[in-house]
This record gives sequence, structure tokens and C-alpha cells, in this order.
Amino acid sequence: MQSDTVTVIGGGLAGCEAAWQCAEQGVPVRLYEMRPVKQTPAHTTDRLAEIVCSNSFKSDEVNTAPHLLKEELRRARSLLIAVAEATRVPAGAALAVDRERFAAEVTARITSHPRITVIREEVTTIPSDGVVIIATGPLTSDALAASIQALTGAERLYFYDAIAPVVDAETINYDVVFRAARYGKGGDDYLNCPLDKAQYEAFVDALLAAECVAPKAFEADKAQYFEACLPIDVAVRRGRDTLRFGPMKPVGLRDPRTGKEPYAVVQLRQENLMADSYSLVGFQNSLKWGAQKALLRMIPGLEQAEFLKFGQVHRNTYVNAPKLLTPTLQVKHEPRLFFAGQISGVEGYVESLATGLVAGRWAAALVQGRPLLPVPRASAIGSLLNYVAHCENENYQPINITFALLPPLAEAEAQRYRHRAERRARQIALALAAFDEWVRAMDTGRSAMLAGG
Repeated sequence: MQSDTVTVIGGGLAGCEAAWQCAEQGVPVRLYEMRPVKQTPAHTTDRLAEIVCSNSFKSDEVNTAPHLLKEELRRARSLLIAVAEATRVPAGAALAVDRERFAAEVTARITSHPRITVIREEVTTIPSDGVVIIATGPLTSDALAASIQALTGAERLYFYDAIAPVVDAETINYDVVFRAARYGKGGDDYLNCPLDKAQYEAFVDALLAAECVAPKAFEADKAQYFEACLPIDVAVRRGRDTLRFGPMKPVGLRDPRTGKEPYAVVQLRQENLMADSYSLVGFQNSLKWGAQKALLRMIPGLEQAEFLKFGQVHRNTYVNAPKLLTPTLQVKHEPRLFFAGQISGVEGYVESLATGLVAGRWAAALVQGRPLLPVPRASAIGSLLNYVAHCENENYQPINITFALLPPLAEAEAQRYRHRAERRARQIALALAAFDEWVRAMDTGRSAMLAGG
């Protein structure tokens, strides 16, 4: 392996962002992606950065934690955030993308970069030398997962994630559904299927009785779900009203035909710019497809619906990051190795590509002999990495970015900002200032190296 070349394993969101950042720092990259030589249970194409779950990159509303994370990535010249914005589709206050255009554009940009070589083959073992970024995602192949297990010295961890169904837009009954976003944020970007109490109760009864796909025998005793992506068939068993306070909550919506808030609502989000398909927001599930079709056709407006994709559950693999990784995402006992993306112990598209961005920059710095400057704790990315490296590790669970991860304001400063919105605005200002300084320092270090060379 060439010592001046970084190897990136995995062509998903984190791997593509890592490869791009590394190459933009002047370091050659060998990017391995096993598709189409070997497919995964969830992917359907050979494109890089293919999105298989929701097409939403979550809220882009100012003064929210997801927006702060995206803003930091913009300031660090993230490729994937730029492509997401160029391929966005209407989704209220969220940044959602046309998944086909998004993957096609990322693939075109990566494959045309003069310092990136894309290699279509499965990597079955961790390379024994050179700087390597492992960004194989939640569907890491069994062979490489075994190699990672040998590296970590502990049983690999995993939890279950789920994919929501997608419906053909032409088969939706537009006489029943209505267009609106909660509280009017984003206009009328969502389709809403309203349910009255009787319809909701009948839906819950059918869901509780529906047949699910059983986990494989070797997985059944370890099944655990990520709370932010809980299948509806699991959530409903926590109580009959769980869905009404979760993905089917009607709060902030008013049916224009009745002027009233429905008892429950199923929201549909546009999948692409052609608006020829919609995903059922929060309706990931593990039902068998026949049972799933019958159940979903109980939803008002979807009585004759045809589904382009049914919901499914798949296993996600990730490492116990606090035991294994440093705050710079390096393996503690082998710092030439980096982990990035969901396998590093974060959850969410933007969180995953954020770890890819910093891992790519740090890998380039390592090859070039520059210091690996930690991301400031005050920033969103720094707070995410702080959790990854220092969280309690006996029952480690991946996490999305939230304000709870950011350091609180000093007591004296907090007293100056009595309203939560003001405190959050101040936290965001501090986060961006700190992150800007980190980007400048990393860029200055590279500039100094080039000048000296």
C-alpha cells in the first residue's frame, strides 16, 4: 500500500465525504465500494452515497441543532451538503433530497476527482498498513465485520434500523388527503392522511394483529432498536396512543375541509422532484409485505395505494466507540486507522457525513505530517465527537445531534439570556466561532506545509 495514499473503505455518505475532503487536501485516495460486485440487503443501485432510508436530512430551521450541524459542514466546504442543497425537494423546514439525483451527482463528483480512484470490490480484512478510514456503514459485510471484531477485541455490537414504505403518487386519493406542514412551516409540502378516532383504533388493532418478519435466530436475543427510528409495530406495543404522540401526531395540522385538527395523521413526504412518489414519514416497520399492504391501505387516502417500496428492518453494525476510538476517530491502539459514519457510533445522515468530513481531513494531515487538531467542544461536531469518545460505554448507543450534547453556557452568561431561544442562539454563535477557528487552523496548517515544501 502506498504510504502517501489514504484508503477509504465504503462508498456511502461518510466514505464519500472523507474521500473528497482528503483529496481536496492534496492526498491521493483509494475508495473501495463493494457494490455492485456484492450487494447489501437494502441498496438497489451501484451508485455512491445511495440513500436507503428516509430522504430527509432533517431540519434546516435556524436555531436548531440539526441546522447548526449543517452550517458547520457548509463552512468546512462539505461536498455532500452542497449536493443535498442542489438536489433538494420540498419538505417544509427540513432539507430533503431527490435520492436518485443526489446519488448520481455525488457519484459523478467523486469519480471525476483527479486524486480519487474508485475500486469496485469487497474488502474482507482491514489493510495491514497505511492510513485507512473504515466507513462501511451499518450494513458492513460479514467478512469485514469479523475483521473489525478481531481488531476491537470484543463482540461486535448492532441494533436494528428500519426503512419506511414508499407509495406511488398516482395511487393516492387526493380527495381525502390534504396538503400542509405542521404549524405552517414550509407551506404545504406534506400530504396528510387524516384519521378519526374510530379509524385510528381500527388501525391500531390491525397493526397489533399483523404478522411481522422474525429476526434471524442468531440475532433474536440481541435485538435492540434505535429509539429515533422505532418501527411502528414495536412502538404500538408501548401503548395504544404511542403512535398518536409519535409519527401520527396531528398537532399543528388542521384539515381544511373540517377546520379541525384530526384525531391522528399519517404524513407523506415527497421523494423526488418529479413528485411521483411519497414516503410515509416515521412508518418504518417489520411487517411481512402482504400484511403491510393490507394495513397501509386502511389509511384514509391510501385505500387503493400501490407501494413502490415496503418497509423493512435491517441490522446496523457499529463499534463501541468510547472503548475503541479517540476524539479524532482514530483507533486507540492503532492510530493509522480511523472509523467514520454510522459504524463509528453516530446516527443520522448528517452526523455520519460530518464524521467523514473530519476523518478525511485528519487522515490527510496524518499522511502529510501535520497535527491532528481536535474539533472544539463548543461546536456541534466537537460535541458529537465528545459523546463518541467519552460516553458511558457499557450500554453505548449511537446518537443524533441535539442541544443536550453542546456544553451549557457559563452560569454568569446563562443569566444574561433568560429565554431558551436566546440561550440557544448564544450557544450557536459560540459554536460557529469555535468551528470557524478550527477550519482556519486546519487550512493554515496545510498552507504552511505547502509553502514549506
